[in-house]
Amino acid sequence: MKTLLNIIWLVFAGLWLALGYVLAGVICCILIVTIPFGIASFRIAGYALWPFGRTVVDKPTAGAWSTIGNVIWVVVAGIWLAIGHVVTAIPLFVSIIGIPLGIANLKMIPVSLLPLGKDIVPSAAPYTAYQR
Repeated sequence: MKTLLNIIWLVFAGLWLALGYVLAGVICCILIVTIPFGIASFRIAGYALWPFGRTVVDKPTAGAWSTIGNVIWVVVAGIWLAIGHVVTAIPLFVSIIGIPLGIANLKMIPVSLLPLGKDIVPSAAPYTAYQR
């Protein structure tokens, strides 16, 4: 079922959202200081292409720099990407098939606003990556 949802997602929303994240990542990689934002944007672009079966978790090692970076990110690109998610979710809610996709789209807004200090992991065992 995840694969079917991911294919439908890719056609109706994922490709356009991923292109937005890639564009934001390329723009952020122009300056050396904003390269971490570009890397986070590229990571989320992969998540935007194929979101079902994966989830976003907090990195336990994230600190104050992630918080400061997230504030800068919201101003530079986060608000525009979040608006893109809302604009993409509205037409998805119109059809019965698109409702789960619209919900998934709205669930991606927090990571589009605050990407630093987050990690994208498989949904089956979200915290096993940090357990040792």
